[in-house]
Amino acid sequence: MINWIFDNFKIFGNKIAINYKNRSYTYLQLFLQIKKIEKEIISNVAKNEVIAIIGDYSFESIAVLFALSKNRNIIVPITSVAENEIKDKIEESFCDKIIRIVDEKYVVENNIPKEKHQIIKDLQEKNSSGLILFSSGSTAKPKAMIHDFDILLNSYKNKKKKSLNMIVFLMFDHIGGLNTLLNILSIGSTMIIPENRNPDDICKLIQDYKITVLPSSPTFLNLILMNNSHNKYDLSSLKMITYGTETMPDSLLIRLKNSFPKVKFLQTFGTSETGIANTKSKSSNSTFMKIENLDLEYKIVENELWLKSKTQILGYLNSSMDSFTKDGWFKTGDLVETLDDGYIKIIGRNKEVINVGGQKVLPSEVESVILYMKEIEDCIVYGEKNLITGQTVICDVVLKEDISNIKVLIRKFCKDKLDNYKIPTKVNIVDKINFTDRFKKIRGSIKKSVSI
Repeated sequence: MINWIFDNFKIFGNKIAINYKNRSYTYLQLFLQIKKIEKEIISNVAKNEVIAIIGDYSFESIAVLFALSKNRNIIVPITSVAENEIKDKIEESFCDKIIRIVDEKYVVENNIPKEKHQIIKDLQEKNSSGLILFSSGSTAKPKAMIHDFDILLNSYKNKKKKSLNMIVFLMFDHIGGLNTLLNILSIGSTMIIPENRNPDDICKLIQDYKITVLPSSPTFLNLILMNNSHNKYDLSSLKMITYGTETMPDSLLIRLKNSFPKVKFLQTFGTSETGIANTKSKSSNSTFMKIENLDLEYKIVENELWLKSKTQILGYLNSSMDSFTKDGWFKTGDLVETLDDGYIKIIGRNKEVINVGGQKVLPSEVESVILYMKEIEDCIVYGEKNLITGQTVICDVVLKEDISNIKVLIRKFCKDKLDNYKIPTKVNIVDKINFTDRFKKIRGSIKKSVSI
């Protein structure tokens, strides 16, 4: 079923597939590397075994990903660097072997797994390749979810061929990152792999490689503005910025559009459970989008977005399926606002809603208002327990310069823009807003702050 991708690699031939650490690799070199892995590594890996790949993007990790899929293996990409996290993920995914990439060479380690989960057994019996991903686990134990990788990969078949230079920004073990990788390689474009993910280095890559498409997150895009990285480098090649993984504040999108007036902004949407959807933004200035995907259905139940797709997971390996209905709908937890023309807007997560005396507050709404203030560089809003109202609204802010009366200024600015119960009762001045390695803000985290 998946041979088409390898045929494409041969057809694309001497086109550049990957740029990494100042080295270029053609599609033909990628194909030959896959053949080399099949001969030297895969010969010692049984079909259908569960194999972990330890490491982020590289020419070698991408080649072994495809070689394992061809061998009908169930693949577990792990980018964690902490050995205890790696150990936990290996155990939770029932790995038979681990492949580490050391100095561009493959080191294969055996592992003795516990009795296989029934979903893995079913996939092995089907003789399909698989993919196991983990949720971010910022508030709970990471969920191990398993995809039929054949189905996921085949959703990229027959895409129109294009010659683009694109950064793979989201990580190797993230559904958004893998979506970028598979999309680039299925259409014959060129993938630029960053050695690290800081604003200056990403913008330098855009300049040096004439990158046309940057997939990112609102948090990272704001870091570019805060660091003034977009003015340090020539980013004139950039034609499109796609953003997702978290809610985009309207005020931030306006600032971004002012900084990148010639760039098209496209909101993307997807989940680890259902895959990435095809979307269309109402405009570059709008946070409303339309889901346009023949392989995905959606409906809105009590303002929550529910999805059902052909690429959704087979199940969780270490958790119940409470987030799925009996008839297969995935309850995303994303709250939406709708327009009559079919466009929807993600306005927050239901688990992040702040309950102030029975009144509901969406942190993203408050953040968007505060980010309009000229004194504020970044902010995050979350709830804190309150004896009288149950919860109260708290705001952490990063200031552009020292200001002694920022709480008064914020309350005055918000007064005619937000209901009184939505206005923060406490403001913390912080050095930075904490975010995950997926560049998503962490609400209510431990902060270096001064309460005022």
